[in-house]
Amino acid sequence: MKIRCILRHAVACVVVSLMALSAAAQNYPTPKEGDWIARDFRFHTGEAMSELRLHFRTVGEPSGEPVLILHGTTGSGASMLSAAFAGELFGPGQPLDANKYFIILPDAIGHGKSSKPSDGMRAKFPRYNYDDMVAAQYKLVTDGLRIRHLRLVLGQSMGGMHTFIWGMTFPEFMDALVPMASQPTEMSSRNWMMRRLIIDAIRNDPDWDNGNYTTQPRAFRVANVFFGIATNGGTLAYQKLAPTRELADKLLDQRLAAPFTADANDFLYQWDSSRDYNPSPRLERIQATLLAINSADDERNPPQTGIMDRELKRVKDGRLYLIPASEETRGHSTTAMAKFWKQQVQELLLTAPRQ
Repeated sequence: MKIRCILRHAVACVVVSLMALSAAAQNYPTPKEGDWIARDFRFHTGEAMSELRLHFRTVGEPSGEPVLILHGTTGSGASMLSAAFAGELFGPGQPLDANKYFIILPDAIGHGKSSKPSDGMRAKFPRYNYDDMVAAQYKLVTDGLRIRHLRLVLGQSMGGMHTFIWGMTFPEFMDALVPMASQPTEMSSRNWMMRRLIIDAIRNDPDWDNGNYTTQPRAFRVANVFFGIATNGGTLAYQKLAPTRELADKLLDQRLAAPFTADANDFLYQWDSSRDYNPSPRLERIQATLLAINSADDERNPPQTGIMDRELKRVKDGRLYLIPASEETRGHSTTAMAKFWKQQVQELLLTAPRQ
């Protein structure tokens, strides 16, 4: 009996400890989820859907100042709720304290739980682009959530590119913009060439069968791993993780063996949607205070080109914060770790004038 009591007490302590750890890991209110239907949504191609489902999550109360957070390619609003991102931003006293802000995290068209090819239309799904995705986000925010002004739009990677489009298309709708891991120029160079390779790897696989496959194309998994290693991770970080051939093989084998549940049509559409991205001609339309954040080891947006410095001169209140490369940064995905830039965003929110 005594042993059983001790064991019960030990188990209770473990449960309490785990609960405490869970609470500490999520130091902000539980996100709420919802769906909103955009009716008769028309795409830039002229195609239309009578009902376009837009999934979203919110953190905080609608009475707070609205903030829009935009995810990267193949991600979703849920991918922005990691300990490294939300855990550094949404808690009490943090830059986007959910007791003060109403944080909106939509799933873009073709992503997460929003309408996408794998719902049934397959390759007959409208060939959306970034402008369509931002137009849908705007309808969700204004018609779905009845919000008339945003304090901040902040996005990572694809979400960063969407942030530039938000600033040009709806210049008076927000006070501040934080595009991260992105550039305000035409999709080009290695960034586009690598995207083409992953798109073509799917389209050229006989298993794809024009989108009518019964099993996922075999080239799909390897193409995804290849793209991830070539355009993400950071040079110094990879050297630290895999300083020998044996360790490099081990890391690669782990990546190839990792669970992979993506759908080929969804994946192809997601990467292809960036094909005509080019905000450069309209940069002067941006009115909000803009803080661009990139990492010095970003494989897709290398600072050596000088593109960001050149283009931001055309934004009347725009500047760049460049995170120094190190063994701790992760190349293109560095900005997914808010510890590297949260202070700069906090300062921006304290100083950005309200429109």
